[in-house]
Amino acid sequence: MPSKNSRGVPLKKVPDNQQERPEIAGWICGFVDGEGCFSVSIIRNSTTSSGWQIFPEFVVTQGEKSRSSLELIQSYFQCGQIYENHRSDNHKEHLLRYCVRSKKDLLEIVIPFFEKYTLNTAKRDDFQKFVRILNLIKVGKHLSKAGMTKIAKIIQSMNRRVPSRFLESSETTCWISPKAKKI
Repeated sequence: MPSKNSRGVPLKKVPDNQQERPEIAGWICGFVDGEGCFSVSIIRNSTTSSGWQIFPEFVVTQGEKSRSSLELIQSYFQCGQIYENHRSDNHKEHLLRYCVRSKKDLLEIVIPFFEKYTLNTAKRDDFQKFVRILNLIKVGKHLSKAGMTKIAKIIQSMNRRVPSRFLESSETTCWISPKAKKI
């Protein structure tokens, strides 16, 4: 019996037959080309030694009517969560977001998938920058001001190219190295 989502609706099973899996993978890749996003934010976080935290995520967004599409993607990747954003505007359905935020899942599942199944739109460039950032994080570059600045500059060239609050404030913010001794 197929597993069910939180509302009791059966989830579509990802095919076990290896010959059918590329078809699903190609569909996912095309769907992400149209509805997905690779984003990285730098947010203030007073619990970190620098006062900043890097927040990478892979997101696919759909209206409530297309929940089954997001559930299929989630079932395929076996990671991430689907979140519901309740709308109070003139839209008739809620917005759903399939999000993968775990760095481990991004590095071990999502990135290898999109390296194997190449994106065909401008999202390919954002994906390549996303990979560069996660690799910088993986080797600890985000722990220094120079590394964080390098990451912020890459982020600023992604997606909507919004100016970085980190870069705007980094000149006035005192950077405390994680290795610095507390007095």
